[in-house]
Amino acid sequence: MVYPRPFMRLQELNKMGLPKEFLFEAYRSKGQTFAQKINPLKPNSPIIFDTTGFEKWRIDRCKAENAGIPRK
Repeated sequence: MVYPRPFMRLQELNKMGLPKEFLFEAYRSKGQTFAQKINPLKPNSPIIFDTTGFEKWRIDRCKAENAGIPRK
């Protein structure tokens, strides 16, 4: 997937067609280093994603899901 900018907000990624649930799952995944709030002290602060790290996480997740599919 090609992203227009190196850092994007959650809402911008959602407008590109990625589901909000998937983006929140990425943000909440343990050990991730590509998403954070702009101001962690504010509860409604926008979440910003490093698109390079996010894309790597997304591809690794797809590979793991495909590896779990039983094949004959």
